[in-house]
Amino acid sequence: MTKHELIDKLKSSGVLKSFSVEQALLEIDRSDFVLPEDKGNSYTDAALSIGYGQTISQPFTVAFMLELLDIKQGHKILDIGTGSGWQASLLAFMSGEDGHVYTVEIIPKLSEYAGENVGKYPLISDNLSLHEGNAKTGLPNVSKEIGGFDRIIAAAEVRELPEAWKEQLKVGGVMVFPKDSGIYKMVRNTETDFDTLFFPGFAFVPFVED
Repeated sequence: MTKHELIDKLKSSGVLKSFSVEQALLEIDRSDFVLPEDKGNSYTDAALSIGYGQTISQPFTVAFMLELLDIKQGHKILDIGTGSGWQASLLAFMSGEDGHVYTVEIIPKLSEYAGENVGKYPLISDNLSLHEGNAKTGLPNVSKEIGGFDRIIAAAEVRELPEAWKEQLKVGGVMVFPKDSGIYKMVRNTETDFDTLFFPGFAFVPFVED
């Protein structure tokens, strides 16, 4: 399957709806983020191993989550679970030169791998910061400095949603995360009020905490 065939498939399935997500998938090539032995499967609509028990997510799932996030130019985004760096790079492309993506990975070798992959895209590397460590606490110092994140997205399934993520989401902000074999979309209406939607039927690797 080619990149264009994959995008056509995502559009015909109804998951890929917006021009901004389509442009990101065209410009940030998944083949630059898969392991060398998987180059031939770059545009297969399936999750692929990137080692260390982690995967590069299925394009269908990535498109679904990006559509839920509704990213705008200038957004400051927390990306939890860098993995290969593909999703972080898509986010950086979509949030534009005035936006910024702060991505966190607990496995040092994967963070290094993501850094190499992101480096193939000089246009976005200035507005993408890679952080190593346990993302359960989010990035409190960054959140404080920028006044909270506009968007938060997690790429691994949590058993319980960390309170820190809710606290670091701006009022009016959107968070998308896997839990209970599905995907949650949470919108922060006020300091204390959140709206939540649940979409069942998705599988993710578990969130690594140590």
